[in-house]
Amino acid sequence: MRRTGDLKLIQELNRSIVLDTIRHYGPISRSEIAKRHKLSPTTVTSAVSELIRDSLVSEVGTGTSNGGRKPILLQFSPDSHFLIGISISGSKITIAEMNLEAKVRKKEVYTIKPYQGDRVIGYLLQIMEQFVLPYESLEDCVGISIVTQGIVDSDNGVIRYNPKLKLKDIPVKEIVESRFRSKTWLDNDTNAYLLAEKSIGDFSHYQNMIYVTIGDGLGSSILVNGSIYRGYAGGAGEFGHTTIDRTGVRCDCGNIGCLENYVSWPAIYAKLLSALAKGKQSCIFELAGHDVNRISATVFRQALSQNDPLAESILEETASYLASGLVNLVHLFNPEAIILGGEIAFENELLVSKVTEYVHEYAHGIFTEGLAIRLNSLGEDVEVVGAAAVVLQDTFQFSL
Repeated sequence: MRRTGDLKLIQELNRSIVLDTIRHYGPISRSEIAKRHKLSPTTVTSAVSELIRDSLVSEVGTGTSNGGRKPILLQFSPDSHFLIGISISGSKITIAEMNLEAKVRKKEVYTIKPYQGDRVIGYLLQIMEQFVLPYESLEDCVGISIVTQGIVDSDNGVIRYNPKLKLKDIPVKEIVESRFRSKTWLDNDTNAYLLAEKSIGDFSHYQNMIYVTIGDGLGSSILVNGSIYRGYAGGAGEFGHTTIDRTGVRCDCGNIGCLENYVSWPAIYAKLLSALAKGKQSCIFELAGHDVNRISATVFRQALSQNDPLAESILEETASYLASGLVNLVHLFNPEAIILGGEIAFENELLVSKVTEYVHEYAHGIFTEGLAIRLNSLGEDVEVVGAAAVVLQDTFQFSL
């Protein structure tokens, strides 16, 4: 049921406005907050009293007087509480404690490769139990946020479909809240990354963007007029499962010729192994300590930084496939910016260069005028920072 303009809703909105203003512009006085938003001094004082009571805001001294008493200044207190962010990919689970500015204070990574289906959820709960064991309580934890690949019903906290991990209709929010008695959020990982870039990263001024993550799989999130477009069942942005070759290989999702099978780390890894088995010269084998099992996305990027011919040729092919798919998104959504993230894109300026070149070659000129194609601005922590952004936006309505 949609809420109308009742008193409680108005109070919540004012409290959110006041907190967000202190977060962005603090130290700031109560009178300056009232002036900025044309709120009554009583409204601001009431909201600030609640925020101080909840330890979200503190008084930090006095400002300059314009006649009369010096104003008391207010500052956001991001370390008074914490949140737990969790990212589930096809190969690992990352869990972190963060403050209320999404600063990572503790992070652990666990491999997930042996697990699928219900065993993934059991393993997740086991990891979470170990992670929170040192805490006396979760009283100061504002919540737990989990992000994962696939189709997610974020309103109800259900993984509708994750083909890589064989998860279908799993009520993750209900399961975790029942075990840990802490409010829990669940969202698609790439949607969370885009939200983080919009609210915390360097892309706050864009209203129409596409975030593409290239790692174990290939996903995207779409920002339209300042809001994430989720689609009817929460499945918008399944970029990796757009079809590019009806005679290609069968995908985990059951379809044939999905783009993900040409643009993802598993696809790149398979090409590397095939080339090395055929005797292709490359520094990759040496960088991996002469062990093919240690060839990783990091090793691949290191080879690129050393101008390795094999790594460069595979990147060239990957960039061409990726750009072909991106052109479709550019023509459909006409974005201002495309952000490339994931372990393949991390610090990979060559990928950005190649993709930009191909997109400008393939797309209609009017769609590429002013189009920015850039790497994510939040680095490798974007996985858990994305999870944090979901909590912060929903709990405190931190402005986008």
